[in-house]
Amino acid sequence: MPVFLITGVPGTGKSSLSRALMGQFPFGLHLPVDDLREWVVSGMAHPVPEFTPETQRQFDLARQSAGQTAEIYSRAGFAVTIDDVLGPADASAFGLAEQPTKILLWADLDVILERNRLRQNKHFDPLTLEPVIRMLHAGQNVEAYLQHGWQVVDTTRLTLEQGVEAVLQTTKNVD
Repeated sequence: MPVFLITGVPGTGKSSLSRALMGQFPFGLHLPVDDLREWVVSGMAHPVPEFTPETQRQFDLARQSAGQTAEIYSRAGFAVTIDDVLGPADASAFGLAEQPTKILLWADLDVILERNRLRQNKHFDPLTLEPVIRMLHAGQNVEAYLQHGWQVVDTTRLTLEQGVEAVLQTTKNVD
């Protein structure tokens, strides 16, 4: 079964699309790295307002855990999606034996900011993400992702269903 890595700036639709995508398979598992990080009961190192070496260590642990979990479920016949904010060369952080299908979700900044403002699925004020979203979006080099084998799906004007179809179509084009 396929293993997908879905990345993009917060607000591009990673979690929503990942859940909907996994619904297209008889057995599907969605692994949001943020959820794994929230298992930390004490000593949580948040990336905002400051990204520290401890923050990086905790992201590394969550990514390794996601990779191992993905492999266990994939071997058992599940399609798997891991969603995380990643750089172009970060796919190896999961330690996956097989090459996953790598998808970068991209959208216009104004659309991302509006989606973020409307979020109701976070346990914190999503407006605190706005400076991070602006910084990540400004520094995102789509060409670098393409050079590292990522497929790019522009979600700016897509419904959730259209985004899922675009991801599935993109994977057919790779095969």
